[in-house]
Amino acid sequence: MFTNKQLYKLIVPLIIEQILAVTVGMVNIIMVARAGEVAVSGVSLVDTLNVLLITIFSSLATGGAVVAAQYIGHKESENACKSARQLLLISTLIAVIIMVISLIGNEFILRLIYGNIEAGVMQNARIYFYVTAFSFPFLAIYNSCAALFRVMGNSKVSMIASFIMNIINIIGSAVLVLGFHMGVMGVSIPALLARISAALIMLVLIRNKNNPIHIDNVFRFDFDLPMIKRILHIGIPNGLENSIFQIGKILVQGLTASFGTMALTANAVAANIAGFETIPGSAIGLAVITVVGQCVGAGEYQQAKKYTIKLMKLTYIIMIVLNIGILLFLNPILGLYNLSADTAALAFRLIVYYSICCCIIWPVAFALPNAIRAANDVKYTMIVSIASMWMWRIGFSYVLADFMGLGVFGIWIAMTIDWLFRAVCFVIRFINGKWKLHSFIH
Repeated sequence: MFTNKQLYKLIVPLIIEQILAVTVGMVNIIMVARAGEVAVSGVSLVDTLNVLLITIFSSLATGGAVVAAQYIGHKESENACKSARQLLLISTLIAVIIMVISLIGNEFILRLIYGNIEAGVMQNARIYFYVTAFSFPFLAIYNSCAALFRVMGNSKVSMIASFIMNIINIIGSAVLVLGFHMGVMGVSIPALLARISAALIMLVLIRNKNNPIHIDNVFRFDFDLPMIKRILHIGIPNGLENSIFQIGKILVQGLTASFGTMALTANAVAANIAGFETIPGSAIGLAVITVVGQCVGAGEYQQAKKYTIKLMKLTYIIMIVLNIGILLFLNPILGLYNLSADTAALAFRLIVYYSICCCIIWPVAFALPNAIRAANDVKYTMIVSIASMWMWRIGFSYVLADFMGLGVFGIWIAMTIDWLFRAVCFVIRFINGKWKLHSFIH
């Protein structure tokens, strides 16, 4: 169903888009580091929380993408367009609700989750959380439209929009942070403006009737409950899975904060760099949803299995090469963050450990389950992910980091144990073929 050229056209823009997304995060951390480690820590805490909130409507985007992909595979273009409209409506509505709650509960939410952190860290976190909360509806629009273009096999559109968004973000941050010394506010405002711009671009492009999936009037509010139910059938389990995953990370982040600002900053920088190491897996994981979703919609389950294996092999090859490259240049990369010697040493140790485990376990723990989700087998991935998070990542973090005294390094060990459990469960599910029994279209 897909030629190598079609896969290439789908995957390469996705990898570039993921690189852009991670790069802008790294640049922002490097810039805000000029305001001190308390600023880095404040931004890091809010970014972890923001990911939780953003996860809710990005999970809906995945649900809408799977439904649309299956309709395209089954040659039902009208229903694919209907699903696109409902995805955009419901994800934007939920994002607006999340925005309002975040704006009203700003400091209360931060204190509820992170407790009594240092005053400087809290002040920076409050500023960053308040400004970025305004961007949630625009991120929902961007994510929904980007998912729909990927389903059409056109990931180039979201790549270009992401490029424009990140250019605005980086230039704006450079001017406000380096030029006007605005600290955390200097990275918050450009992020908001960049997300607004990207959303507007995607809204214009999704209206093009030459696209297999298009929305005629993006401002018409006509809710189709059966179609929304179909999207939520995938989006809710996926959202619960990802949300609880992020809640677990936040709980662990609270444990990290108890080890002091040095541990918190080293953890933030290491996580920032680690984001680069999973770029190929994240990008190809998105491609898997499009490819497997269309195969399942067409009833071609053998093709779905064949393409999944092919894409997983590609993921391993690219990730191994990338991780080796990062390890070779790790010291110069860490030098960009303006860290103290002790903080840099801890971050170095975390990244080396992460890189080794990432190449072996991460692809089957996080890219492979997208093939299972694309066949609507979302309850299985949800149950495995939630159980693994609470049992291994959270439970073992407290055992290794606190009880056994390994500190923040123990948290990263617990994280990779979580990966291993997921990987085993998903490989077994994929091999036994039970993921094939849940599609809407047979």
